[in-house]
Amino acid sequence: MKRFIAPFILALMLTACGLRPLYSGGSTGAVASTLVSIAVEPIQGKNGWLMRNALNDRLGTPRNDNSRFRLVVALDDQIEGFGVRADDTVTRERRTLRARYQLILSSTGETVLDATAGADAGIDVVSSEYATIASENTALENLTQRVADQIVTRLSLYAGGE
Repeated sequence: MKRFIAPFILALMLTACGLRPLYSGGSTGAVASTLVSIAVEPIQGKNGWLMRNALNDRLGTPRNDNSRFRLVVALDDQIEGFGVRADDTVTRERRTLRARYQLILSSTGETVLDATAGADAGIDVVSSEYATIASENTALENLTQRVADQIVTRLSLYAGGE
């Protein structure tokens, strides 16, 4: 009998925890309708092009040119070498991508959200320069996806009223 009471009590406690689905309402819910109303401003450079595309993929295309919000993103992309051999050659690199983003209300120009996101990746430096450059580019593509996920998650929390 005691084996059945404990799970029952835990189930009752779980329903009172206050959790609610972030994307409730589906594509017509508050979060989804807010995300689709965000226009991502152009971002400089190759990393900016990758980031803007990743954000647009996740946010969806604004329904019209009069978006409720503008998203302004500034990127900081760094590659630093470490893991130095006795002959001063670098054996390992770290690529760091940081983004400062601001969500701006289009009608008033007021900044309603100002935050940062970032990620880093390790890169092996090999004897082939081509392979090292390809690894650096792959790391940038992966970091862009991870940072875009972080940004959209934070925007979703803002839209959900957190």
